[in-house]
Amino acid sequence: MADSKEKILIIEDDFFIRELYDRQFTKDGYTVVTSEDGPDGLVKASSEHPNLILLDIMLPKLNGLDLLRTLKSKDETKDIPVILLTNLGQESVIKEGFEYGAESYLIKSAYTPSQIIDEVKSFLEQKRQ
Repeated sequence: MADSKEKILIIEDDFFIRELYDRQFTKDGYTVVTSEDGPDGLVKASSEHPNLILLDIMLPKLNGLDLLRTLKSKDETKDIPVILLTNLGQESVIKEGFEYGAESYLIKSAYTPSQIIDEVKSFLEQKRQ
């Protein structure tokens, strides 16, 4: 069970995926905030101060890599860990994500949603130790 203070911001444009993660993390005791695009995600990251951001790379209005770069350049969000979600297994995109400050990445097609949730929970548990 999660520490009741742990908050996850899910920035994902796919409604089904966003809601699936929201329901499961909430069920597991996390506080969840969601966003469907980059600009809204940036506002919520600044105002909600999550313990972790789960960030889709392919977003409308402001793509995930540009959002990541912006998050890491702002004092109020630069220390929030970010895990990238992508369907793109391209090494150049993944490398760019790490250069911008991502902690990790998960390729959606390589994991089931429950495996992605388990990976995120494991990451947060390691951060607590």
